[in-house]
Amino acid sequence: MDLEKAGPSTQAVHAGEAPEPTTGSLSPPLYQSSVYAFQDAEQGAAIFAGSREGYVYTRMGNPTLKTLENKLAILEGGEEALVTSSGMAAIATTVASLARAGEHVVSAEVIYGATYTLLREFWPRFGLQSTFVASSDTEDYRRAMRQNTRIVFVETPSNPTLEVVDIAALAEVARKGNALLVVDNTFATPMNQNPLALGADIVVHSASKYLGGHADVIAGVVVGRSDLIHKARQSLRLIGTVLGPFEAWLILRGLKTLALRVARHNENALAVARFLEGHPAVERVFYPGLESHPGHKLAARQMRGFGGMVSFELKGGHDAGIRMVDSVRLCTLAVSLGDVSTLIEHPASMTHTSVPVEERRRGGITDGLVRLSVGIEDAPDIIADLKQALDRTT
Repeated sequence: MDLEKAGPSTQAVHAGEAPEPTTGSLSPPLYQSSVYAFQDAEQGAAIFAGSREGYVYTRMGNPTLKTLENKLAILEGGEEALVTSSGMAAIATTVASLARAGEHVVSAEVIYGATYTLLREFWPRFGLQSTFVASSDTEDYRRAMRQNTRIVFVETPSNPTLEVVDIAALAEVARKGNALLVVDNTFATPMNQNPLALGADIVVHSASKYLGGHADVIAGVVVGRSDLIHKARQSLRLIGTVLGPFEAWLILRGLKTLALRVARHNENALAVARFLEGHPAVERVFYPGLESHPGHKLAARQMRGFGGMVSFELKGGHDAGIRMVDSVRLCTLAVSLGDVSTLIEHPASMTHTSVPVEERRRGGITDGLVRLSVGIEDAPDIIADLKQALDRTT
């Protein structure tokens, strides 16, 4: 069967894998090795020269990592994938491979706090400057482009306000400006959205989140055309932010149930968002699956599902937000996302503290904003917990 033409659920289970030929093992082998023996000097020289396939040292490649990369490339519809030691490593490696000193990045302003700090404070030390766009309007991105712009970077839906950007339109802006569009697809997952099919050049993920799904692994992935992934791989080998084989094996295991988990995340998040929208303590709900969301029609056009992330602004501001996250009983106060458990956090005092206050508030990350990663528990139980916590904020 041609798995590249199969459905996403089938791809998540089977793509990139086959029973191990020697033993028939159905589970992909874990090659927990740092180094690989050569049959002779001729073979070693050929592998080093790239004229023969093989493995030398796990920083340069590993069979378990390769299996995972093959699966992720098919899931995202890319030619190749590269796995890294974290989501931030995926983003840093991508930027390092595509841009250099004296060049420019255009980025969404509302993105993960560490990504914002990387672009705003870290890369300028090496001569790479960034301009941040505080809206989802494609024309604002077009106006931010410069002659030396090499990367346009967005998250859609964004972290944590769930803004939706028109990927196809932004890809055209990047293309006309001789730049590459990089989309962080962590929130959506390949089950809900495939940016490469909409014109993006590279997709990145924090694989620690939905792809792994069980809060037990840190990893990242970069997917795109072979020439771009080759550049990223060369950078990764020098920087050394390689993923360990065991971590790769854990993500392979997690991907088997990705379609099932994401479907439940989608279903539960919509139910939670509708409940929050009707609660008197809530000022506003951010979820692209709600018709009240300004990007709802766009999301319905470029996504197959709306994801498991919901943010909401409390009328009581900062104090209400703190009381809310301190009052949950079923939900867990933790800053990550994409786990099978429902996680709750307060961005202004946690994930986005590195973003200057004025810029944070301009992007809609208010002091009363609460971010929820809706898990796969029974939706009525999640809602009951949120209700009792919300009642304590009023």
